[in-house]
Amino acid sequence: MSISLQAENVCAAYGKGAARVEVLKGFSLTLRAGEFVALMGPSGSGKSTFLHLAAGLLLPESGTIAVGGQDVTAMGDAAATRFRRRHEGVVFQAFNLLETLTVRENVALPVRLDHGRPDAARVAELVGKLGLAGKEDRLPSELSGGERQRVAIARALYAKPDVILADEPTGNLDAKSSHAICDLLRDLNRTERSAILLVTHDPVVAAAATRVCFLRDGRIAADFATGHDPAAISARYLETYE
Repeated sequence: MSISLQAENVCAAYGKGAARVEVLKGFSLTLRAGEFVALMGPSGSGKSTFLHLAAGLLLPESGTIAVGGQDVTAMGDAAATRFRRRHEGVVFQAFNLLETLTVRENVALPVRLDHGRPDAARVAELVGKLGLAGKEDRLPSELSGGERQRVAIARALYAKPDVILADEPTGNLDAKSSHAICDLLRDLNRTERSAILLVTHDPVVAAAATRVCFLRDGRIAADFATGHDPAAISARYLETYE
């Protein structure tokens, strides 16, 4: 099976001198094509930092991160931005939709930014899959939080990326919407076959994935199949961080 994302010996830190804090210390992770992995850990453990590194939004101090065989850490800002639009789908907790664009326009935004012509059939396919049919011409302000996150996910999927990077995608949602997004991600992982790396602190959300990795002291401390069981994930979490 091919590899969608490969991180090797990644080190990252914030601050300088006495204020320097090491976040990742030789972090390594393999995400295979079509795999759905959750990355968990306490606040400040480096979960979101790694996701931003994988997206080319930050650079590590050392180590490499390859997506679809391309070394993201070797790219400059402009190249990383182009690569992200074409090969990575990024979903943030805050949705990051453009408020002046409709659902249809937000979904097709990556290709517009890449000076391409939107594929109306692809947009319609995603809008339908994500339960947004009939709302294509609405603005984000006319949608619920759950619907806005669905638009963000559709936008991330538009280019059929090598990997979806989801940073606490249910963090701003109520329990019902959060559960719906988890079910949706599982379904999309099966139908779209894009690998998904999901950062979360919630074992219920992590249970949507097939595998979970716990971050501790800047490295993977545990790596196991979820069985889609939040209780089992919670128990292992307590064992790892007690």
